[in-house]
Amino acid sequence: MQSLAVALRSQGKLIALVPTRGSLHAGHRRLVEVAKKEADRVILSIFVNPHEFGPNEDLAQFPRDREGDLDFCREAGVDSVFMPCEKEMYPPGYSTWVEETRRAAGMCGLSRPHYFRGACTVYVKLFNIVRPDSVLMGWRDAQLAAVVRKMVEDLNFPVDITMVETVRAEDGVALNARNAYFDDFQRRDAPVIHNALLKGKELVDSGITNVDRVLAEITHHMSQNRRIRLIYVSAVDRMTMEPVRQIEPGRTLLAAAAWCDQVRLIDNVLV
Repeated sequence: MQSLAVALRSQGKLIALVPTRGSLHAGHRRLVEVAKKEADRVILSIFVNPHEFGPNEDLAQFPRDREGDLDFCREAGVDSVFMPCEKEMYPPGYSTWVEETRRAAGMCGLSRPHYFRGACTVYVKLFNIVRPDSVLMGWRDAQLAAVVRKMVEDLNFPVDITMVETVRAEDGVALNARNAYFDDFQRRDAPVIHNALLKGKELVDSGITNVDRVLAEITHHMSQNRRIRLIYVSAVDRMTMEPVRQIEPGRTLLAAAAWCDQVRLIDNVLV
């Protein structure tokens, strides 16, 4: 992969990277579509990074569909697929890790303290292997994207991060590989998370910018459903993930994580 990337860059080709964990869906298709407009070559990586998962999380059960993903990439017009195995990315004796400690401190950084170190490390490795000019990320993963942007700035990577709007099902649920875990009852109740965030946005649209008032409304709406157990709800700056004291329309993200029974979901809306 690295040899191919070096050859492409020597030919003056711009490379766009779409990093994924596989189980590709319409959200990834949208990332590929935007990537094709930005670069000469689109490279999609598929790697379920074990170091993003905690000891009691769903690494073994995480959805995997190698052949389906490759068919998806062919149909979407991806130029190259990078699909390393764990031993290639983390060979025996591997001991180097990368951390971002500010934007990763809150929200998912509190409930999943292992996650961002593993994510930052694999992104650095992907940057060095794929040599992208741009990297496509979705707004559903807003905190991850903010962490990666800060890492790019701090470590002087010549990489642009392009954010793409979240793709949702008709009922508002953000597309995500873990949606495959849902049974019929969980699928019915999962939209509560997005709907609760929209309730918060409605308050902001009506002129209410008090953070406590808006977060209380979101929390109340989620608490009405017995399957939904709130992990956090926050009002943060859309770029830095810093908590805000007063909601600024156009700059503030309402973000939440919750359990829908045993399925952990994240979502956010810009207000």
